[in-house]
Amino acid sequence: MSAELINGRDLAQELRNQMKDEVIALKKDGVTPHLTVVLVGDNPASRSYVKGKEKASAEVGIQSKVIELPGTVSEEELLQLINELNDNNSVHGILVQLPLPKHIQEQKVIETISPSKDVDGFHPVNIGRMMTGQDTFLPCTPFGIMTMLHSKDISIEGKHAVIIGRSNIVGKPIGQLLLNENATVTYCHSKTKNLKEFTTKADILIVAVGRPNVINEEHVKEGSVVIDVGINRLQDGSLTGDVDFDSVVEKASHITPVPRGVGPMTIAMLLHNTIKAAKGLT
Repeated sequence: MSAELINGRDLAQELRNQMKDEVIALKKDGVTPHLTVVLVGDNPASRSYVKGKEKASAEVGIQSKVIELPGTVSEEELLQLINELNDNNSVHGILVQLPLPKHIQEQKVIETISPSKDVDGFHPVNIGRMMTGQDTFLPCTPFGIMTMLHSKDISIEGKHAVIIGRSNIVGKPIGQLLLNENATVTYCHSKTKNLKEFTTKADILIVAVGRPNVINEEHVKEGSVVIDVGINRLQDGSLTGDVDFDSVVEKASHITPVPRGVGPMTIAMLLHNTIKAAKGLT
């Protein structure tokens, strides 16, 4: 029996439809949600992501502005721009597209963004609030994954969740969000020995390593929920995830496809956070 697909593209569209109504209501109150994205340099992947964010913002009625800076911009100039955006009351959300050129310290940039405008959910203040279960801006990809699980009424409490990957953007925060909902969480990573010993015990398996098809049916427990965060472009130009979909789909109860899985949800949750910022809820 094949797994049920958790289609992130369709769910993201449902959420955007709901957001349109929220934005209309805010505009009636004289508030137009405004997201400013700062793009440094000419990374093609970053430029593609930013275009997707612009398109989705326009669809729901969020005003979005992209500020493009050359890759040679100094760290000081970038921080000055962020402080100007912090002080601009018409800007509700600030997103600096990562990665940044090597001469700019990413953490310093993240910490300069006001926590009340940090719609990426990366500021240490917002991470701390997430860790302690407070209302805050949640990191967009982990937030999207939780929303996908909830959309299928997948039980989290008491379940064993295994996370493969320990990045600050996905791995660490998704584990914390699952823990906040009373899952038992195990982290695996590049130094983990006997990976299968852990993955085959997972009720919920989340794979975020950025390497194509590292997980196959041998790694997966019958009836588990498999969330594939990876998106990798193969030599023939096709896209694949970190999970060997064709083998795992026969064993899992639920699985996310690549593409049309986690990716669209990340942008949807960014819009959610921007609307939240415009409402002044954090």
